[in-house]
Amino acid sequence: MAQNYDVIIIGSGPGGYVAAIRAAQLGLKTAVVEKANLGGICLNWGCIPTKALLRSADVYHAMLHAKDFGLTAKDVGFDIAAVVKRSRGVAGQLNQGVGYLLKKNKVDLIWGAARLSGKGKVAVAAAENPPKGALGPGDYSARHIVIATGARPRELPGLERDEKLVWTYFEAMVPPAMPKSLLVVGSGAIGIEFASFFRTLGAEVTVVEILPQILPVEDHEIAAHARKRFEKQGIKIHTEAKATKLDKGKDDVTATLELKGGKTETLKVDRVISAVGVVGNIENLGLEALGVKTERGIVVADGLGRTNVEGVYAIGDVAGPPMLAHKASHEGVVCVEVIAGKHPHAIDKLKIPGCTYCNPQIASVGLTESKAKEAGHELKIGRFPFIGNGKAIALGEPEGLVKTIFDAKTGQLVGAHLVGAEVTELIQGFVVAMNLETTEAELIDSVFPHPTISETMHESVLDAYGRVIHV
Repeated sequence: MAQNYDVIIIGSGPGGYVAAIRAAQLGLKTAVVEKANLGGICLNWGCIPTKALLRSADVYHAMLHAKDFGLTAKDVGFDIAAVVKRSRGVAGQLNQGVGYLLKKNKVDLIWGAARLSGKGKVAVAAAENPPKGALGPGDYSARHIVIATGARPRELPGLERDEKLVWTYFEAMVPPAMPKSLLVVGSGAIGIEFASFFRTLGAEVTVVEILPQILPVEDHEIAAHARKRFEKQGIKIHTEAKATKLDKGKDDVTATLELKGGKTETLKVDRVISAVGVVGNIENLGLEALGVKTERGIVVADGLGRTNVEGVYAIGDVAGPPMLAHKASHEGVVCVEVIAGKHPHAIDKLKIPGCTYCNPQIASVGLTESKAKEAGHELKIGRFPFIGNGKAIALGEPEGLVKTIFDAKTGQLVGAHLVGAEVTELIQGFVVAMNLETTEAELIDSVFPHPTISETMHESVLDAYGRVIHV
């Protein structure tokens, strides 16, 4: 006999486990189905372990520049195996934390591969390494089923990973040895973070991007600033270019690159990282039999997580861009609140911040300048460089830029874009401001603490309205 629930959530990533906890808080009998890793890709193979790697690279970079701070550091080096071990340890700790949170909130964990076997029905097949206390394979039922199966790396013909010479982020996160040279195909957040990590540790890195700018979703000025910084660090960047062929040797790859203007060249590297996006995990879920609408590799859902089939919902990466962990978590909360009969606001994707944790960091929310113009806004734009900020100079981080975009008629903040030290921690200030429908008047009247890098945010707003002080 099938075990009955109010809600079954398929997938335990940042969308799934957060949705499960919120559902339990609302008094719903809840279960999560997982087949591989509690916490999903983000916690185990994405957001968290990559930040651990990048932190090691940042500390190494600071040690190399100890002299700039009046310090001495001799025989500075790194052990890539130890760097990777620390990263995996951080992921492992948080993996256990998710299990604890589910248990604390009395959410049942069902271990196995799930498939929708009918309306309100989930069939779970056995999977390896079930954790202690998890329910096993079998038939389960629920009035509401939430698809939170995430996404996986997109693979292009000729760029398929082989786990040795051609990597996706899975292999790039656990390199068995430090490559001397790398080709990174794709310059979105994943590609740029790995380019930054390996370059900081000394690898020769080349980035190929098919579009006219790196970091294609970012504002053009921020992307241009970042590109100059990357190139100054020694990263070679080709935009409007693509890798057309990979010839694999015993322990290296010769890539054929088609560059801007049609010129072709070859590049020999130790390893290739394919970072050309991700695609939703929609296969083998039984969606077709129930008539759940999918489109271009994702499940189609509205701003409340509802699909076209009653009782079936989708959240997170599997429900489409932006494919970000915090978007998934928020969607999960909204979705289960709808299930519980509450009336949450539909998610506004323009108010979801994006962060890239390379060196320099990049963060943004809202419309870019070009998108704001396309939307018909008459604009007031403010800019403030880090070189005008005392804290940034004291930290040895004088290179950076904050750009704010306002609607000239209403004063509405429609976009904020930052590049520089710790901007991934600063962006939430603009996110809160946009959610509160703040205008320039409130931001100008706000008192920012001194000395902090956050003062660059204030100065950028002042600049938009001709009142900037420190430039």
